[in-house]
Amino acid sequence: MEFDFAAEQPKFLMLMYGLVAFVAVVGGLLLLLDVVPAWFARRREAQLVAASASGAPMPRRRKPREGVFALFFLLPTLLLLAIGLVVPAVRTVLLSFMDQGSDDWVGLRNYGWMFSEDSIVRVLLNTLIWVLLVPLVATTFGLVYAVLVDKARFEAVAKSLIFLPMAISFVGASIIWKFVYAYRGDGQEQIGLLNQIVVSLGGEPKQWLLDSPLNTLLLIVIMVWIQAGFAMVVLSAAIKAIPADIVEAARLDGVTPWQMFWQITMPSIRPALIVVVVTLSIATLKVFDIVRTSTNGNYDTSVIANEMYNQAFRYGENGQGSALAVFLFVLVIPIVIYQIRNIRQQREG
Repeated sequence: MEFDFAAEQPKFLMLMYGLVAFVAVVGGLLLLLDVVPAWFARRREAQLVAASASGAPMPRRRKPREGVFALFFLLPTLLLLAIGLVVPAVRTVLLSFMDQGSDDWVGLRNYGWMFSEDSIVRVLLNTLIWVLLVPLVATTFGLVYAVLVDKARFEAVAKSLIFLPMAISFVGASIIWKFVYAYRGDGQEQIGLLNQIVVSLGGEPKQWLLDSPLNTLLLIVIMVWIQAGFAMVVLSAAIKAIPADIVEAARLDGVTPWQMFWQITMPSIRPALIVVVVTLSIATLKVFDIVRTSTNGNYDTSVIANEMYNQAFRYGENGQGSALAVFLFVLVIPIVIYQIRNIRQQREG
């Protein structure tokens, strides 16, 4: 297959324009941050030299206005946030009140459709199952790992192996687990690990990703496999931060390992547990790659993020897709507010 450069020339031009715009914006910001402080420094130096030559008293150094400097350095970030986050968010909210082609206002019809359509209600229930199970199971496994490998002989190696799935993208992990769940008909050699185990035990191979709700639970296993390493690292650091004198005092009092875990370890790592659960809850609400790669949302496995993509980009239903996006945003807000309040309480305490 020959490459036709002339046919692809518009794409190369768009790529070139993007690169030039990126270099201009980023280079301009870096130049600005370098030139402005240097200009103030040269101005101050010139004032000192002039005062020294004329014998006049040295000019007082004005107290820097921290608010002005803070605004100056934050301005690029605020600008990018406004362009990339605030404006699209406002536009999405407006589109959620409009029809399929974003031409006419339809009020709350898209939100009514969300809770009245059986397939979408199933999507919402699937998302609820994900949010309930993934943070709980992943945090539990991470805590068990953290306790078991703490001060073990090969602690570093064990932690590296447990954390390794975090280095894999959600798409890559989903492809790996699709091979685990792979199915071949009776009489054929099974290439899927799970079906091979079933056949070895005398059972019949099964198409694991076709039966609901088992397929949703099997997809949740992928997310837990990825995120358990994150939970383990955070909780392990929290366990190691427990003061040694508290642990020694508990041991002198004759507490059992079980009492040590519930009365010393758990209360001490509670802030870390909250951080892990909140982080995993937000990540789970937004899960898209695993479902998209594994089942494409078929067989009653779709979640909000996947259905939002389908409605907006596959079916051309801009209003319904935007309504799902807004609903997903609303679900994340209480979790974020809780985390902010929790951080404030920790600082005040």
